[in-house]
Amino acid sequence: MGIRALLSEPLARYIVQRQNEWISRSIEVQEKWRKDLVKKALNTQFGKDHFFKDINSYSDFREAVPVHDYEDLHTYIDKVKKGEEDILWPGKPLYFAKTSGTTSGTKYIPISKDSISNHIDSARNAILTYIAETKRAQFLDKKLIFLSGSPVLTDTGGVLTGRLSGISNHHVPGYLKSNQMPSYDTNCIEDWETKLDKIIDETIDQPMSLISGIPPWVQMYFDKITERTGKKIKDVFPDFSLFIYGGVNFEPYRAKLFESIGKRIDSIELYPASEGFFAYQNSQLDDGLLLLLDTGIFYEFIPVENFFDEKPKRLSIGEVKIGQNYAVIVNNNAGLWGYSLGDTVRFVSLNPYKILVTGRIKHFISAFGEHMIGEEIEKALRYAMERHPEVEVVEFTVAPMVNSGNGGLPYHEWLVEFAVEPNNKEQFVVDIDRKLTELNIYYKDLIKGSILKTLELVPLRKNTFIDYMRANGKLGGQNKVPRLSNDRKIADELIKSNRQ
Repeated sequence: MGIRALLSEPLARYIVQRQNEWISRSIEVQEKWRKDLVKKALNTQFGKDHFFKDINSYSDFREAVPVHDYEDLHTYIDKVKKGEEDILWPGKPLYFAKTSGTTSGTKYIPISKDSISNHIDSARNAILTYIAETKRAQFLDKKLIFLSGSPVLTDTGGVLTGRLSGISNHHVPGYLKSNQMPSYDTNCIEDWETKLDKIIDETIDQPMSLISGIPPWVQMYFDKITERTGKKIKDVFPDFSLFIYGGVNFEPYRAKLFESIGKRIDSIELYPASEGFFAYQNSQLDDGLLLLLDTGIFYEFIPVENFFDEKPKRLSIGEVKIGQNYAVIVNNNAGLWGYSLGDTVRFVSLNPYKILVTGRIKHFISAFGEHMIGEEIEKALRYAMERHPEVEVVEFTVAPMVNSGNGGLPYHEWLVEFAVEPNNKEQFVVDIDRKLTELNIYYKDLIKGSILKTLELVPLRKNTFIDYMRANGKLGGQNKVPRLSNDRKIADELIKSNRQ
């Protein structure tokens, strides 16, 4: 066993011990963070505007701090971008993490000196927690790759600015720098396809043991390696033993990724975002993600069905229930207040508090009143794939077809790029639809009432999603296609691309 693996084991035990300490006091820890955040931001412009000096309880906090999205906070963030201090958080941010927005275009999410440890330490602790449970640390002595955005940073009002993954690249611990791949110069390449070819040049003959990234881009890395070598990944990288991922639900990718690898390996799911590192899989025995309650974030939760109410009630961690879908609201030590992430989660455990990410609050289909969410779509696809084991899915998205042009009933249109298509496409569709009616009572009623007809599946040609992402300047990095939409903007672009 090498020195890195050897030294990691006592550190892993220590981290898990500290983790267990705050887990045992979760509600108390969250209330402490709420008080600390308010106290530290008392004299910021946001704190003065929202009368932080008068906040003495969580009830006061809810009254003083409304739920915001980025567009609601942009006047404060614009001031920070101009170089002003003490706006959302004391001083100036250490970084801005640039990420794609909706109506606002590019978003600039502040990361402060206080909050950077949430991003860096949480990623480290996910690995150490794995080591503590499995006693497997040898991978640390081989080569590690993190498929990420460029680490090149620019200046915005005196604040270093770049993609979150690029910022994180500057904080990789020194003891891992020597076996981290790809090289810094290669990581700086902006064009994804050029960068990927160069990454393969650098890694193909190396003892890769850990590979990390968003599943569709890792799959693209695997596919290109197999094209070059004609081999499974396990034969190219016999030391490969741990896959770390986040950003999308892994299940639709699982079969194809492991088929590409050629063997089962351990995996760790992460829940990071520019706004914070929120959770990670702390056990190989279940899929739940441990919600990180002691890293500078005070969490609130709104039941999904109440999110669009005029004044929805927000719940603290002690008020949540198992099985309910919640929209996530964060307040953190970088100056995000009442900030709606847009994500939805469901608790699968309250001791400790563990979640599954179930979708996006804005990514749903309710064109006919069904309010179908991403979790339901993905569960239905998984159900059908289990019954058609030959099927391999590269990527997919779902959209409503309100008017098909032939006078028939409307339906949900599934646009799927298969690596391997179902032998019986008609039965595959029936299986998806059957599961959807079990999962969503409103959809079931619409089908039974002949308001909707059974979904239609449109197989897409190879690389349709890649071509779509390329055409929209979103190929590679942390970008992904929404799994479902309430309109046809993405679906129509994909169909157009599919015909080219």
